[in-house]
Amino acid sequence: MKKILMGFMLALGLSGAALAAGGGIPLDKAPQRTNDMAALQNGAKLFVNYCLSCHSAAFMRYNRLRDIGLNDKQIAENLTFTTDKIGDTMKAAIDPRQAKQFFGVNPPDLTLIARSRSSSAGTGADYVYTLLRTYYRDETKPTGWNNLAFPNIGMPHPLWELQGERRPVHEKVMSHGHEVDRVKGWTQVKPGTMTEAQYNDNVGDLVAYLQWMAEPAQNSRVRIGIWVMLFLAAFTVVAWRLNAAFWKDVK
Repeated sequence: MKKILMGFMLALGLSGAALAAGGGIPLDKAPQRTNDMAALQNGAKLFVNYCLSCHSAAFMRYNRLRDIGLNDKQIAENLTFTTDKIGDTMKAAIDPRQAKQFFGVNPPDLTLIARSRSSSAGTGADYVYTLLRTYYRDETKPTGWNNLAFPNIGMPHPLWELQGERRPVHEKVMSHGHEVDRVKGWTQVKPGTMTEAQYNDNVGDLVAYLQWMAEPAQNSRVRIGIWVMLFLAAFTVVAWRLNAAFWKDVK
């Protein structure tokens, strides 16, 4: 009984830590688009244009983008820097020493970010989807930006030109006998080049690409798993009937 109670308390502690790491806000559900080639291609374009300048994807090679329907010419002309070759890994454009000087730490590698950020609050895709949609202007921060999902984040808003500048609108609510702040909406300070719906749709594509990049064989694994389960189900029926036939004359 003592071990059960300790395990329960530990689970609660880990859950609380996960919420704290996520800013204490519920995570929005990321759209599932890892089978959508057009979404993955758009996500790859957004990743190269807005993320790869600071973040690397050191475990992903450009030529692996063939798996999402791109040919070598499209990859070379649209998704690589001038010094990159089709077989190179996706390296950040910024010098790591400069990145550490600008941000205090080197920006993390994003190859596995959609898996590594999973927690009891949601999947890693949910976390990234929420993170990229909850940036707001905060002049008290060195970068001029803050984030509801990651308070005091050191990374400025990478997609601010698309989303524009916003500020959260707070309200006071009672929770477990205590008055807490809750975000009830947003005020658009400066419009971006996209509407809110367009921005959310593009972030969904970017997150789908990050999901695919974290496990390119995921869709194949799921398809094979379904066929394996169907085979085992059919084999179970055959084995059951054979067993009945072998033992029917045994008293």
